Amino acid sequence: MAEASGDHSPRAAELVQALSGPLAALQEGQEGGSRGARLQALARVREVALEAPWPPSLLQEVFETRLLRPLLRCLVSDPAERCRELALELTRQGLSRGGQPSKALPFLMPALAQRLSSWPEGHGEPCEELRLGLLQLLAQLLRGCEGQALAPYLPEILGVLRGALLDPNPQAKRQASDAAVLAAKALPEHFHLQSESLITPLMQAISHQHYRVRVAVIQATGAVIQFGNVKSLDDVLSHLAQRCFDDIPQVREAVISVIGEWLLHLRDRYSYFHKLIPLLLSGLTDEMHENKELTLTYWKKIGLQWEKENEEDIKDKLDFYSVPPYYPPGLTRPELGCRELVTRHLFKILPGLCNDLTDWVDGTRIKASQLLVILLQHVEDHITQHMDSLLRALYRVCSDEESIVVRNCLKAAELIGAFVSPAVSLKLIVSDLEKTPMTSYLMVLAAVIRGSPKKILQPHLVYVANMLSQPEVTQRSEEVFYVTQLFSCVEALIEVCQEDCKEISLQLTKILITILAIPPNIGHLHVKLEEAMNTLAEVQHLEGTVNLYRQHIAQLMEWVSLTHDRWTCYSPELLQLDVIATHSGPVIGEALQDFIPILQTGLQTSIDPRVRLKLFMTLSQLLQKPNETVNSQGQFCNYLEIVIKDILAPNLQWQAGRTAAAIRTTAVSCLWALIYSELLSPEEMTRVGGELMPKIIATLGEDSKMTRLLSCRIIGTFLDSCGKQFELAKIYPEILNRLEDTSHDVRLTAAKALTSWFKCINDDEKKALLKNNIRLVYEVLLVHLDDPDQNIQAAILDTLKEGGTLYPDILAKEIEAVVYKHRTPTYCDQLLLHIESTGWRYSES
Repeated sequence: MAEASGDHSPRAAELVQALSGPLAALQEGQEGGSRGARLQALARVREVALEAPWPPSLLQEVFETRLLRPLLRCLVSDPAERCRELALELTRQGLSRGGQPSKALPFLMPALAQRLSSWPEGHGEPCEELRLGLLQLLAQLLRGCEGQALAPYLPEILGVLRGALLDPNPQAKRQASDAAVLAAKALPEHFHLQSESLITPLMQAISHQHYRVRVAVIQATGAVIQFGNVKSLDDVLSHLAQRCFDDIPQVREAVISVIGEWLLHLRDRYSYFHKLIPLLLSGLTDEMHENKELTLTYWKKIGLQWEKENEEDIKDKLDFYSVPPYYPPGLTRPELGCRELVTRHLFKILPGLCNDLTDWVDGTRIKASQLLVILLQHVEDHITQHMDSLLRALYRVCSDEESIVVRNCLKAAELIGAFVSPAVSLKLIVSDLEKTPMTSYLMVLAAVIRGSPKKILQPHLVYVANMLSQPEVTQRSEEVFYVTQLFSCVEALIEVCQEDCKEISLQLTKILITILAIPPNIGHLHVKLEEAMNTLAEVQHLEGTVNLYRQHIAQLMEWVSLTHDRWTCYSPELLQLDVIATHSGPVIGEALQDFIPILQTGLQTSIDPRVRLKLFMTLSQLLQKPNETVNSQGQFCNYLEIVIKDILAPNLQWQAGRTAAAIRTTAVSCLWALIYSELLSPEEMTRVGGELMPKIIATLGEDSKMTRLLSCRIIGTFLDSCGKQFELAKIYPEILNRLEDTSHDVRLTAAKALTSWFKCINDDEKKALLKNNIRLVYEVLLVHLDDPDQNIQAAILDTLKEGGTLYPDILAKEIEAVVYKHRTPTYCDQLLLHIESTGWRYSES
């Protein structure tokens, strides 16, 4: 420097001479001069020294010896903001023009500390722009000076940075964060001794509303920890974890970069792997593709570095690389180092992760569930040793209100199915189910089954199916959620095992029937249940659900009939029988030897009326299309006597109560279905008519319109088929009463039944015995010939025409007696004409 000074001594003297005037004016101004004089002096200094083309070495010499201290005095103590600003500008320019800024440190650092360290208390630089400029000056020094020169001033540097990190100006916070990075890198040997003092202000600024501030603070935190005291890591991890949820991708990117760098370069990083790995791997679930790629890049580097550092430890695994016999499709297997890192630290990671899965914050639960899937993908079959705690966590989370959390946990369960032996996973889940069947257990079981390979699952099918088909599981609850998950287990078994399901077909069929038997609050599932039935038949190469029922009908009937003599209205077997009977189509006709005895026992009058009502509804539904159900084999006629005498007839007997009335209605419906479908032949009607007719006549007075209507039809049919065997005098009064029924259909049917009654009087002996009865029927019919309904009038007219052939003279007299009262005398005239057409003449009377 002396040599350089000698080379420039004439010019140095010239420069010093040129500066003497402005510096003197500046000194006078600081001692009491005006603001304008100081500004002119500072402007003159810039013009003379910094704007002229002086050699850098000369300028540095003059700056250090002549300019620096006056400028710093102005910067520190000048009351005018513009003067301080100009002094700062000149100082920065002087430092940048020179080549050895470290020589200015003894003067600059105290000044910076004075203006920046104490500003929050009101004693520092009040102007935001100047504070920002001072921080930029500090950064300039940190970039331009060597560590050894900066080391003595580390306390002042950190004091400045602490104050600046608390500055309300966002730009100052960013500049301070950048300066912290520079300080950490410039003083690695000394920085760690005092780095902890920056942690608190950094963490106070890490959640600032400006995302650029958050990014800068995260980067500063990374450098402070990496080059400082590693023990501070525990103080910042929770804050960094929160930034993983930041809405701004750049903030999340900064977290990924910092964590990645720590995992690669941090001193004593092996002690913190279990804390850092979860934070980095959470970046693999980031919604931004760029962040995912960045995370993956770092993770691969970390895995490869760990492999090299531990080559001896994993030599066998490197030399004998093995691929698992089954790997879930669509997933890429991580590198060995990555897998080993996660596997060796999972026991430390998993407890905290399980706690996060039940956190009250939705975002935390979502992140934790996503991370769980990634971790399980890495540890593969090493999950086995953590199964107990992992299953406990999955059970809790599967009832989460957040669908994303549930979906991720089910993915995790599928990975358990892929990597863990079913002998372990299924045994644990099934044992839990046997103790207390819960919806979440079924959800996890279904997912494990879906993830399991077919060949490995096959030996355990019977064990799982037997457990699922137990009444304690299938009948545990009728809640939609529970039933849906039970169905999911069946779906998963069919989907994964395909033709292997043949050996558990009966158990799966029982489960599906049990679900179908649940009341209609699961109606949305019924279509899927039918599809599952078809699929179960298809995987066994059976043509449709009917053949599936045919394959198991004997076992199914035995299954539901075990306790049929003790059924109550709450017995699930009652509903299961209904499903089997109504869904099996023609197959039920092949099992009449089992089906009819169940009905015979269950429809005894001593049985709970609600049970009988349900059984009658089932039978009535089957009799709607008997040739496609109970009579598909033409064998139902062999059981008609039992059906009529032991089932229908006793239940037609009147009993008090609405349920009993409903039973009589269904019994009448079944009897009508037998007649209408011609299963009950005329010969059968003749054989059972004497027993049934009194009971049917009694039902004409029921409150149910349907019962009255069907009873009228049945009576008419019996009269047409075997009317000769009945005591006709006991039949017609109730039919006549139905002519006054409130229902149009009942009145119409009653008129037709009376027509059949008249037809039964086909010999002189009956005619003579029933003469008075016939006269009474004429009288009543003539009254109802005035019914307001024209269809009823026409039906009554037809009935009278039929009955008038028995005693036309009596009918004619009755007509004559009432014709003047009729609103429709035309019908009376038609009757008289009809009587005359039979050969009788009114004059003969």
